[in-house]
Amino acid sequence: MTAWLVRAGSTGEREQWALSNAVTGAGYGDVDSLQDSDTREKVFSKVEAGIPGQKLGAVRNFAAQLWALRGRMELGDLVVMPLKRSAAVAIGIIEGPYEYDSNEPDPERRHIRRVRWDAPDIARSRINQDLLYSLGAFSTVCRIERNDAEFRLRTAMTSGKDPGARLEMQDLPSKGGSFSVDETEQENVPVDISRYAADSIASRLIETFAGHKMEALVAEILKADGFVCTEHGQGTDDGIDLVAGKGLLGLDSPRVIVQVKSQASPVDSPTVSQLHGSLSIHKADQGLLVAWGGLTMAARKLVDSQRFAIRVWDADELVSQVQDHYAEFPARVRQELPLKQIWTLADEAG
Repeated sequence: MTAWLVRAGSTGEREQWALSNAVTGAGYGDVDSLQDSDTREKVFSKVEAGIPGQKLGAVRNFAAQLWALRGRMELGDLVVMPLKRSAAVAIGIIEGPYEYDSNEPDPERRHIRRVRWDAPDIARSRINQDLLYSLGAFSTVCRIERNDAEFRLRTAMTSGKDPGARLEMQDLPSKGGSFSVDETEQENVPVDISRYAADSIASRLIETFAGHKMEALVAEILKADGFVCTEHGQGTDDGIDLVAGKGLLGLDSPRVIVQVKSQASPVDSPTVSQLHGSLSIHKADQGLLVAWGGLTMAARKLVDSQRFAIRVWDADELVSQVQDHYAEFPARVRQELPLKQIWTLADEAG
């Protein structure tokens, strides 16, 4: 058995479709059905015909990815889908052969494999950084090999947490580096640098600002955004960590109450309900829940029903807020979290 990474579009546009329909797909809507393409050479011909004018290297790369979906993935293999619209990954088991759904109106959803998504929402914060690096492969489809990835993903699928590489498997050489798309060429796949950078910052954040210090970091973000922010006080039983408001004294709207949860486990629905109930008690306009480990599915549904009252910052959103306001942080915070902005050419994986 092996593990495969399959992305769901450059903006995650196929994520919910894949999860709701128990499938995984590779896009490439211009390429016709591969049902009769039982060799990599035949897949190459289909790609060449479907996407004319591409450079030879690009055609080979696209064909390798579609051949992986068509001919290399086996029943029982793992598939992992990094989610762009939440700080999570979905992990499942391939349960069916390659299919081409000609009745699907969206051509980007026609090349599919059936998948049982046993773990549709594992927070990225529950996965160690070395494995997250592999999940940042800048390719639509690739095999993940390095650092005992298959064992770790299977364990995370059942337990909800990456156990790390087994001692006897650490630092073993792997074919083609962390991930590869082609079984003969063993090409290394470029990494999504922005995703890797965000994961690196998240790793440093949780090491440096776990617990009460994360409340202080969130307070600095709110202050940089023009809020007067104060700690609610230790020992209170309503779960509120910070109170923030606009104006000279922090009494003007929007008035916000904040609850900060820095643990790796997802926040449950009673926590969301408690925060919502505290809005009227504190005469607040809005609630902010900082949930480093994300939300359970029940909690996410509850937040969706209260979208105009409560906003959630997961690990990804907190990193984004730090990046947006970093220049306005006091020197002591920047000293604990040294960041540098680097400009690079943008590219997208589909």
